[in-house]
Amino acid sequence: MSLRFEHEAALRALPAGEWEEYMAAHSGLPGPRGNLELLDVVGDLATPEQLRRWAASPDEYLATCGAAGLGRLVVEGTTVEGEVSHAADADLTVVHQLAADARWRVREGVAMALQRIGDASPTLLREVVDAWASDVPLVQRAAIAGISEPRLLKDPAVAAFAADVLDRVTASLVALPASRRRDDDVRTLRQALGYCWSVVAASGEEAGFSGLERWASSEDADARWIVKENLGKARLARADAERTARLRKALAP
Repeated sequence: MSLRFEHEAALRALPAGEWEEYMAAHSGLPGPRGNLELLDVVGDLATPEQLRRWAASPDEYLATCGAAGLGRLVVEGTTVEGEVSHAADADLTVVHQLAADARWRVREGVAMALQRIGDASPTLLREVVDAWASDVPLVQRAAIAGISEPRLLKDPAVAAFAADVLDRVTASLVALPASRRRDDDVRTLRQALGYCWSVVAASGEEAGFSGLERWASSEDADARWIVKENLGKARLARADAERTARLRKALAP
């Protein structure tokens, strides 16, 4: 029996009022890794009221579950024509706010919410990410982390759009003054760019590799750092060993 199945069976057997106690006991926190299997089940099974309450919780695991689960509510409140209900729009507003939360796990929950949206509506995901790509660094980080997901990048339109967004966000970081570059939110964004490019390139999207090649020729130290970080990801060499080798050569002192 899988862990996911065990958590699903346990929650279905419990009254709603006892879910939080179960979640606290099985969250995996404090610890290096929160329970993502449970988080995923909660996102599928919890009521809208539960998810909205948890999204506002001071408890980090509850807030992470709430943030991720709100993605489901946005999907459920969106028609096949792409029209977003008032409730879904309000839920998306909360997800946007949580993208800049001080708690990193909650920000990861936001990326998961975007991926839930992308699973159901790639068009809506692109609309959200497009808007977030010009926002503050932590919201930009959520946007690129959300869309740089291998299962979503199987859609060529999503992959091409992801490469374009990464390019725009990288350019916005490079445009920041030196005095801003070492702030925590900008460093967090830079770290995300340090792996998202390789995910998109490894998906087979040509603009992923060509973008890395272009930024490798930049004189900006952070742009070159981003390329170097992506070169450290094995997925890049697996995708194209020859181009990866050329990138390494381009960055050689």
